[in-house]
Amino acid sequence: MNPIVVVGAGLAGATAVTALREGGHDGPLVLLGAESHPPYERPPLSKGYLLGNDPIESAFVHDRQWYAAHDIDLRTGAFVTDLDLGRKSVSLLDGTEIAYDQLLLATGSRPRRLPLADDSGVPTAYLRTIEDSDRIRAAFGPGHRIVIIGAGWIGLEVAAAARAAGTEVTVFEVAELPLLRVLGPRVAQAFADLHRAHGVDLRLGTAVSAADLAGATLVVVGVGVAPDASLAQGAGLAVSNGVLVDATLRTSHPDVYAVGDIANHDHPLLGRRVRVEHWDTAIEQAKVAAHNLVGGQEAEAYDRLPHFFTDQYDLGMEYVGYAAADADTEVVVRGDLGAEQWRAYWVSGGVVVAGMHVNEWGAIDEIREQIGHPLA
Repeated sequence: MNPIVVVGAGLAGATAVTALREGGHDGPLVLLGAESHPPYERPPLSKGYLLGNDPIESAFVHDRQWYAAHDIDLRTGAFVTDLDLGRKSVSLLDGTEIAYDQLLLATGSRPRRLPLADDSGVPTAYLRTIEDSDRIRAAFGPGHRIVIIGAGWIGLEVAAAARAAGTEVTVFEVAELPLLRVLGPRVAQAFADLHRAHGVDLRLGTAVSAADLAGATLVVVGVGVAPDASLAQGAGLAVSNGVLVDATLRTSHPDVYAVGDIANHDHPLLGRRVRVEHWDTAIEQAKVAAHNLVGGQEAEAYDRLPHFFTDQYDLGMEYVGYAAADADTEVVVRGDLGAEQWRAYWVSGGVVVAGMHVNEWGAIDEIREQIGHPLA
């Protein structure tokens, strides 16, 4: 009996093998990861670990011994170079070939490079790995200046952590407001105000130049990520902005599934394809894929709504739902955007399509229940 092979030992991959064992699957499992670490969660890299509040051990899904105890063949430092769908095998850089019965792809994403920063001669970092987080944190402190390019979630969380350590921070963003495409102008303005109130030099509607980087201790680039779908594409799987999967997370090959950042998913509730790059999706898709890998004809559709969170200074936020950029959407704010707690709802076609809260812990389930209904 050949194993189920999982390519990608991040949160999604680790969750999948955990769900398989907890669900009673006792067949062989192989988990392949290119990094030297056992699987870990990435949110702490821009939150608690970067702030110096949490030890790195708290980010690991399990310690290394757990995998051995559960008869999971975890191979770290294992670079997969090729997938052969016809022969049902995976090839590694060291020449090893592993035959599989079924395959799960959880290869995640890679930061988009910015040649302007890479070629500037100024130390430059991207945030994806533990080592990246360590390098960024080493540049924190009074007398240091960090330039952040991109005011998305990663850029703003790094800015908040840097300011907490007394670092001078300048953020460049080509849009008129941070997170504008995701949140819309009214809510995005609240995040701009938050960072300026904490001393961030926030330069909006501004393209960065090489001269702007001069003298920085470190430049942190946060201009988004790209799905790491090269293996899938090379193997001939259907790929377009990630790996195309159906409602059950099955790819164009019946024995191959894909989850997490790379999965361009035909969402049964939203009625459109979505690719979500967040912690919750990595976990929940992996659980469904694990069920479907061994579930025979009883395939389960993945219909959970996207959910994400952020922590910046004393602001904690959770968001659930999907507000399509091409839809006519109204944003309704409940409360004062300058207050400690408030909510926002995205309404399209008379019904709530997404909602968020700020510092109102325990509210996200109530907000989730309002999705698909008129705003009360």
